[in-house]
Amino acid sequence: MSGYVLRYFAGGNTAKGFSHLYDSNLRGLDRVFILSGKSALEKKSLIHRVMNNWSGKSLNLEALHSPNDPDSLEGLIIREFGFGIIDGDSPREIGKEFVGDRWETIDLDVMDLSSIPSGTKQEITRLTAKRDHAFDQAYQSYAAGLRVHDKWEKLYIDQMDFKKADYVADRLLKKLFLKNASGKNRTTRRRFLGAATPKGPVDFVGNITSGLTRRFFLKGRAGTGKSTVLKKIVLEAEKRGYDLEIYHCGFDPASLDMVIVRELGWAVFDSTQPHEYFPSRRGDEVIDMYELTVTPGTDELFANEIAEIERQYREQMKAGRIYLAEAKQINDQLESIYQENMDNARMDEVYYDIQKEIKLLAKN
Repeated sequence: MSGYVLRYFAGGNTAKGFSHLYDSNLRGLDRVFILSGKSALEKKSLIHRVMNNWSGKSLNLEALHSPNDPDSLEGLIIREFGFGIIDGDSPREIGKEFVGDRWETIDLDVMDLSSIPSGTKQEITRLTAKRDHAFDQAYQSYAAGLRVHDKWEKLYIDQMDFKKADYVADRLLKKLFLKNASGKNRTTRRRFLGAATPKGPVDFVGNITSGLTRRFFLKGRAGTGKSTVLKKIVLEAEKRGYDLEIYHCGFDPASLDMVIVRELGWAVFDSTQPHEYFPSRRGDEVIDMYELTVTPGTDELFANEIAEIERQYREQMKAGRIYLAEAKQINDQLESIYQENMDNARMDEVYYDIQKEIKLLAKN
């Protein structure tokens, strides 16, 4: 996949608050720039600028999208060069235990706050608190949604035949793994399959699975063992020594939504709402956990309970999205204040310095 751009989320607005997997993707990189500064827009603009310069040059790039603005990037990795650039400000936390000697923090704050009128400073403080409150409200809504979702899962778990579920998983493992990997150091990258955003749920399933020869679509209701199957696949892949891409659920980060072993050319993923897909090409296969493992007639028997649970769940998901949209709207107001005090010449200087660094890495 030379010249390919892999797009994914490494951070997410979840039922457990803001959750991230940046460390998993930055680990092992030699030269990393961690951007700091009040303006998220300036950091995103710089990352996009670097991305645009290196796109179309027969390089595989990794574009880390922002869950708060999914059309924008919060990170870029050129793994071939050992290079990365990432927005490192709160709520992100870049782990210290694996930071290399050539990792560098760049402070993009060139604003002279002392020259800003006191009324503007107060407005920044007010808007920042209001934005953070909107995020907190979103996380509370998603947490409430997860509690409802747990009830949904229990209803189906109580009607599930676990021996049949084990049989389905075992059959799938035999299809996926015909041999062990050749002896090499195994790597695992953890990401999110999708993210809750101000626009609603967003995912990059089509992009992530592009080029794979087989895709297995796990169907079924909540609690029918999809994540459990994926965890079994992970354990088997680790035992056999394969490189792994593990995609966590953007709603409940403890749950898995997709596993990929590119060396074997396949992906297995939870293909239900809000990331529901259907077979569209040769090599696609559906595995319906509800049909294969749950007592027939369960949907009909508990129709009223299911309808009420679904209503409550959608209500909380809608509330969470509205709060995220509110947080973005407030942040846009903050950005308009920051932009009035930005030094574009300084941003150009930082960009050209980073470009020089990447060119040096490309020669090595």
